[in-house]
Amino acid sequence: MAVQSKPAKPKQGWRREYRSSMRRDEAWHGILFVGPWIIGFLAFVAGPFLASFVLSFTSYKVGVGANWIGFSNYAEMFGDDPLFWKSLYNTGYYVFLAVPLGVLGSLMLAVLLNQKVSGIPVFRTMVYVPSIVSGVAVAYLWMWLLDPNIGLINFFLRSVNLPAPLWTQSETWAKPALVLVSLYGIGGSTMVIFLAGLQNISESLYEAAELDGAGRLRRFSNITLPLLSPIILFNFVVGIIGSFQVFTQAYLMTRGGPANATMFYVLYLYNVAFWYGRMGYGSALAWILFIIILIFTIVQLKISNRWVFYEE
Repeated sequence: MAVQSKPAKPKQGWRREYRSSMRRDEAWHGILFVGPWIIGFLAFVAGPFLASFVLSFTSYKVGVGANWIGFSNYAEMFGDDPLFWKSLYNTGYYVFLAVPLGVLGSLMLAVLLNQKVSGIPVFRTMVYVPSIVSGVAVAYLWMWLLDPNIGLINFFLRSVNLPAPLWTQSETWAKPALVLVSLYGIGGSTMVIFLAGLQNISESLYEAAELDGAGRLRRFSNITLPLLSPIILFNFVVGIIGSFQVFTQAYLMTRGGPANATMFYVLYLYNVAFWYGRMGYGSALAWILFIIILIFTIVQLKISNRWVFYEE
């Protein structure tokens, strides 16, 4: 009796080849579309980033050329440059005052603008609009407001028989004056982020707490703050990164004076690199700033496990 052979199955290889060809085409299309960003990143971010690292080990000056000097720039910075330490102190003073006050002020504004009252969109717009004004315009506005002779702030202080400081013309008051200027923008993006976080908190939590007899302060401390803690962390991290790079106010309002009282780190870096032409030393200053910001960011993220609450 003859054995009948089973019919041969159709070959499946063409399907695998087709899928492989489709994947290759998709990969090339992806590379094509992301290519402009990659080129821009390499040319304008990664390239200068690496170039500054190399230049930090040289004595490169504009129009002169570069000579390899190893760690001499860093040795000069930490050993023979008093302005480096002065600018670092000024910046730290500014950061540790401006950031907490800015975050706290933005949070309080967000809480006020989260109330259910008529016309609240108008109030939100009025609070937010000043933050979009150019930093240069804001600096010149505050130069007039803080003028010791004709400024409105001193005019008000004299009208209520309070002492009128010299503000930006005084070594004692110059840094607090610039901290005050920084609070002008508390109604900006930080406040908007807090407002979004507040609106994302379920009303049922407040209703349950109210039924248990919790007052406004108790609800705020036990519900609002814990659920906003990730946003508070984010705003602190971003605020510290931005405050370490403060430049515009000091450059326009004080030029680092009086007596280097407002010589912030980035302003000093700018003077070294672009006024004195010491690009090698300026690159070394930039890398120290990068390391400082990186350390502060890592420390904040490490200790956040102790106080940040994630709902999920």
